[in-house]
Amino acid sequence: MLDEFWNIVLETWENGFRGIGIDDIAICLFILIVSLIARSLVSTKIVDRLVKLSAKTETEFDDDVIESLRKPTGMIPIAIGLYLIASFLPLTGSFDQIATNLIKMVIIYTIFSLFSNLSKPLFEIMGNNSWLTSAMSLWLSRVLGVVIWVIAITMMLDIWGIEIGPIIAGLGLFSVAVALGAQDMFKNIIAGIFIISEKRFQPGDRIEINSSGLHGIVEDIGFRSTLVRRLDTSPVFVPNTDLSDAQVINHQNMNYRRLLWTINLLYKTNAEDLEKICDQISSYINTSSDFTNNPGQENFAKVTELGGSSIDITILCYVDFISYTDYSQVKQDLILKIMEIVKINNSDFAFPSRSVYLEKD
Repeated sequence: MLDEFWNIVLETWENGFRGIGIDDIAICLFILIVSLIARSLVSTKIVDRLVKLSAKTETEFDDDVIESLRKPTGMIPIAIGLYLIASFLPLTGSFDQIATNLIKMVIIYTIFSLFSNLSKPLFEIMGNNSWLTSAMSLWLSRVLGVVIWVIAITMMLDIWGIEIGPIIAGLGLFSVAVALGAQDMFKNIIAGIFIISEKRFQPGDRIEINSSGLHGIVEDIGFRSTLVRRLDTSPVFVPNTDLSDAQVINHQNMNYRRLLWTINLLYKTNAEDLEKICDQISSYINTSSDFTNNPGQENFAKVTELGGSSIDITILCYVDFISYTDYSQVKQDLILKIMEIVKINNSDFAFPSRSVYLEKD
């Protein structure tokens, strides 16, 4: 009786599933585990070693290329492992065809994921050219990525004998219905193309939108919307159509920062002291390294108006600094210098006031 049970165990062990023994399945599992371990080693140890070598070079292009190879190269041991499993197992008929198709799909995925990952660093280095901005290179890399994966999916479907023509025809009819309901999306995509082609702004630029009062840093120009991070670090997603139609001030492209002030002095200040104050402020502005000369307008400090309760002096100058922190430091230094000049010239700052005179009958 035990002999019969043992025979059943041996028969099950040898035949298993459709003639594939359990020992064969165990060997296949071992091959799969080894492939996963090899994938981990390739994705970490080998690629990390290449990253360290590329870090010694001056350019970052090779670093980005090697980093883009991390995931695709990790799929190579998986493809080899699947091929060894398919070759080892006594597969016949449809099962052999399915295994072969799966191996082909993994190979296609590996090759096209490599192409897709390489497209980004390639377009980034092309973005250094004057005719191709960083935003344009980002968009082109995204479009190329979509095209690459469309080709890859088409090849995968062809492996399984699925006709592409009827699917495209069906998608054509479906896209008409989608287009009618997604007009705003296509408007945003077209608006995004115009924004990039006109080079209104790039990621990293500080912009201000007059219509909405939004002021922040551009982080990403997407297909449908643009991500602007406000100065308080909160993100705002602006539809591209709103940006294409609005007046956008790009502070990043200004040549200089303008500083235009009006200071109010007491009416008791005499003409000689006023002239000294203006000359000394102008001298400080023109000799200090904090300020620059604008070819279109010279720096000055001049008396411009006799106000209702003060004599007004207008100060106009330009600063090279784009950083708001540096700009604020320059303003502080100028304020302190103006206060010093006004004090040593026997004057003081005025403020809105009104005098009331009472007469006795």
